[in-house]
Amino acid sequence: MDQHRIVSQDQWIAARRDFLAKEKEFTRLRDELSRQRRELPWEKVEKTYSFDGSNGKESLGDLFAGKSQLIVYHFMFDPGWDAGCKSCSFWADNFERLPVHLKHRDISLVAISRAPLAKLQAYQKRLGWTFKWVSSGSNDFNYDYRVSFTSEQLEAGDLDYNYGKVKMKAPELPGISVFYKDKSGAIFHTYSCYARGLDMMNNAYHYIDLTPKGRDEGEGIMRWLRRNDEYEG
Repeated sequence: MDQHRIVSQDQWIAARRDFLAKEKEFTRLRDELSRQRRELPWEKVEKTYSFDGSNGKESLGDLFAGKSQLIVYHFMFDPGWDAGCKSCSFWADNFERLPVHLKHRDISLVAISRAPLAKLQAYQKRLGWTFKWVSSGSNDFNYDYRVSFTSEQLEAGDLDYNYGKVKMKAPELPGISVFYKDKSGAIFHTYSCYARGLDMMNNAYHYIDLTPKGRDEGEGIMRWLRRNDEYEG
């Protein structure tokens, strides 16, 4: 860092203008990608799912909470774990205050995990979250949307994740899925993303990317990361 190139203000402005042109091109490409995403085909959700939530048993349709669009964050929390995934917790810290704004764009947001509801609620209280979080421990939702894996899949080692085969032994992996409910109550799966596809939903990373050191994760991706109540100092 101490050896970085230092220039005059005029040179700095010139360099910044050159880079701004690249940023604008990236913005245009991102807008076009978003347009194409909206035009992707949908698949009808034929299966009925029942989730355990603070209001008792809730269907997938109930999770829309009166809106026509639903965003599901697949939060990694295996039933046998004592705490939720620290990386998913990092993402959850970012979207904690989103629901109040999303509902005014006809969108509901919910986190779904396989761990029992009591574990989810205790962990949620510990980290100071208020977003809606339900358990899919009694259904196949996580398996159907390829974020949880059976013992047989883990034994084989080739997991169907992020639209390809990956060699991993992880029982849980992260993702986001989006659904639409029409006026008749029919539900459609419109989009899912996984792995680095989740980057866009982490505001903290985008702020970090603006700084001279950037993500500074050369020693290992997110090895530095702690849950929000585990940092020292």
